[in-house]
Amino acid sequence: MTTDSVLHPFSVTLRPRFSEFPRCFTSSSSSACLSFPNRPLRYAVLGAGFAGISVAWHLLKDSPKELRLSVDIYDEIGIGGGASGVSGGLLHPYSPKGKLLWHGAECWRESLELLNVAETAAASMEKKGKGDSNESFGNFMVRRRGILRPATNAKTLGLMSDNARNCLASCVVETVDKDGAQSLVPNLCLPLNCAFYFPGAMNVNPKRYLQALFLACQNSAIASLGRKNITLVKKCIDDVLQLEGEYDAVVICLGSKVDFLPGLTGKLPLRTCRGVITHLKLHENARGSYPDSGPSILSDAWLAVQGPRNLHMGSTWEWQSRNYSSDVSAEEASRALDELLPKASVVYPDIEKWEFAGARAGLRAMPPVTSHGSLPLLGCVNQLVGAVGGSCKFWVFAGLGSRGLLYHAWLGKLMAKAVLSCKEEVIPSELTSWKKSRQ
Repeated sequence: MTTDSVLHPFSVTLRPRFSEFPRCFTSSSSSACLSFPNRPLRYAVLGAGFAGISVAWHLLKDSPKELRLSVDIYDEIGIGGGASGVSGGLLHPYSPKGKLLWHGAECWRESLELLNVAETAAASMEKKGKGDSNESFGNFMVRRRGILRPATNAKTLGLMSDNARNCLASCVVETVDKDGAQSLVPNLCLPLNCAFYFPGAMNVNPKRYLQALFLACQNSAIASLGRKNITLVKKCIDDVLQLEGEYDAVVICLGSKVDFLPGLTGKLPLRTCRGVITHLKLHENARGSYPDSGPSILSDAWLAVQGPRNLHMGSTWEWQSRNYSSDVSAEEASRALDELLPKASVVYPDIEKWEFAGARAGLRAMPPVTSHGSLPLLGCVNQLVGAVGGSCKFWVFAGLGSRGLLYHAWLGKLMAKAVLSCKEEVIPSELTSWKKSRQ
C-alpha cells in the first residue's frame, strides 16, 4: 500500500475492532422508531469517480439524520482522477437506436438531481470567491444546449423514428430535417436528411461536476453539526481485506481497477476498454465558429462542445487494454485523430478546420450484454474476496461502461440503501444476476 498524501489522517490503533459493534442500523416501519449503534458507523468507499462520489453522497444524505456516520473515500489520484474524469460528459437516457434505456426515467431523474446538488455547491463556493476551473476541460459544469443525433444508417432509421414516439416528457426527442438541423448547426450534413434532436440533453464537465459533488458532501457533513463526516484519503488500497477490521462496510467503486485487486482479479464479468478523447480548438484567426447555442453531436464519433471554439471529440475503443493511465502519447493521439476525424467530418465537415490541442484517455470497465442491455454490476462480494462471516461487509459497484454519467446517480442511491440496511435484496435482481454464474 503506497501513500501519496492523506487528508485528515487518522490513527488506526485507536479504533475499536469491527466485530465489537453491530454493523447496521435497524428501523421499524410500524413503530417509526430507529435503533442506532452507540458509536459512529464507518464506511470506506474505494474510488472517487461517478460511482464512488454518488455512493458517498447518498450514504450521507439518505441515512437518518440522527445516525452518526463517517465516510472515507480512498483514491490515490483524487476526485475524478480515473476514467470518469475524462469521459465525454454527454448526458441523455437513450440507446444508440433511440430506445429508452433500462430504468432510464429513474436514472435521468436522479442524474438531474445530483447535477442540481453539484451546481448549488459550486455556486456557493464561487460566491465566496473560491471557485476555479480547469481550462483544458472547459470552464463550465453543465452546458444545456441539447444533443443532435444525425441518422447515418438506413437500417435503423425507422426504428429510431418509432422509439422517438416513446420518449420521456422530461427529455423529448424531436425529428428534424436538414433545414432544421442546419438552423442548429450551420453546414451540418445529414446523409439521410434526418436527425434526432434531444433539446433537454446536456454536456457535463465530468471533473468539475465530481469536484462540486464532493464539495456538496463536505457541506452536508458540516450541516450535520458533527453527526456526519467525510474524508478524502489519497491512498492506494492493494487488498480490501486490509480494511476488514476498520469499517462497517467497504464499497468497491474502482471501475476497471477492480480487476487489479487480488481478491477480485478475473472474478467479475467485465472487459476493459481504453478510450482516447481528443481536445480540438479553432484557431483565433480562423473564420467562423461553432454556434454558442449549438448542440453537441452524437454520431460514429461524437463531438462534446465546450464552447464556440473549443470541443472534445471521441472516442476510440481499444479492447482488453490494461493501460489505465490518462496520459496519451503523441503516437496514440495521432492514431486517435486518424480514426475519429473521418467519422466526425461525415456529419460536420468544418471539423477539418479545427486544430489538435491535446488528448486524454480512460480505461472503462464494460459489463456483459444482457436482455436489458449492458448493465452495471452491483452486490455483496464477501465470498469472492474471502471475508470472514456471513454479513455484508464488502460490496462492489462496477461496470458503468460508457454510461456512467446516466447510471451513477440512481444506482449510487440503491447501493447506499443496500449498505445502510445490509440488505442486498434492495438492489434490482438484474444488477445482481451476474453472481449466479459465480456459484
